[in-house]
Order: sequence, then C-alpha cells, then structure tokens
Amino acid sequence: MGASEKLLWNLYVGVIGVVTTVAAQQLVSAGWKVVTGSKPPKPTDPEVSTVEAVSWALASGLGVGVTQLLVKRSAARRWADRIGQHTPPGGKLKLKIK
Repeated sequence: MGASEKLLWNLYVGVIGVVTTVAAQQLVSAGWKVVTGSKPPKPTDPEVSTVEAVSWALASGLGVGVTQLLVKRSAARRWADRIGQHTPPGGKLKLKIK
C-alpha cells in the first residue's frame, strides 16, 4: 500500500471522526438533559459536585468513545469493500534506541 492510500485513509477517517465526534457530543448532551432534566455540568464550576462532574465525564467519554469505535469499524469495512484492501496500519511511530 502506497503513501497515497495511507493519506486518503487518514483523510477519510479524520473527516468522519470529526463529524461523528461532534454529533456524539450533542447526542450525549441531549441524553444527559433527558435523564437529569438539566444541562450537562461544567466540570470547572465550583458549584458542581464532584460526583456529578465525574458522572458527566464518564457519560461523555463513553458515548464519544463507543461512537468513534463503531464508526472506525464501519469505515474500515467500507474501505475494504471499495478499495479491495485492508486499511493501512495505524500511524505508530517506531523508534530504535541504540
């Protein structure tokens, strides 16, 4: 797989990732409002209890994380179907220390 396919994959996943992250954040915020009856707390607000701030952090992190996982898996399947190859390996840095 050449550099152009890697670049195309990174652009493809990057754009999809940004859009779905924004959508997931809005969805989690709306869900929080439905469940609690109030807007999501601002964790830096001293009036917000630690329990509420941690609950919000867990809910938003889990919601966005699961959404990103599902979207990346779906994108990888579409990539394989359209391009006929598996996705390029993740951008891991390999350092050799002598």
